[in-house]
Amino acid sequence: MYITAAVLSVLLAFVTLAAGVPKALLKGDVSAGLQSHMGLSAGLVRFVGVAEVAASVGLVVGLFWQPLGIAAAVGFGITMIGAVGYHTKAGDYADPATRGNAMAPIILALVSAATAVTLVLAM
Repeated sequence: MYITAAVLSVLLAFVTLAAGVPKALLKGDVSAGLQSHMGLSAGLVRFVGVAEVAASVGLVVGLFWQPLGIAAAVGFGITMIGAVGYHTKAGDYADPATRGNAMAPIILALVSAATAVTLVLAM
């Protein structure tokens, strides 16, 4: 079970780092889209980016101290549930043009839940 937990943790860490750094630096299309399309403030976008980077670090360190990895996976999952709420509020799931991008938080919430469960079982 530890190998599965490690693979999921590393994959999720890469995804959270890749998603979080541009938001934390307020660079790129995603950051601009969150501000214009979703109506998020620059401070909130930066906060979400920093939280995603912190989750990435927590997932990697959690390979050696599993309670931190579990907390990071759960925290990131909660962040993704919030993202689903914002996408729902913006109507992204009803619009075929934006539905594809809006599915990412759902998938990542499921992966983070699987990561947390496997880390618990690997203890």
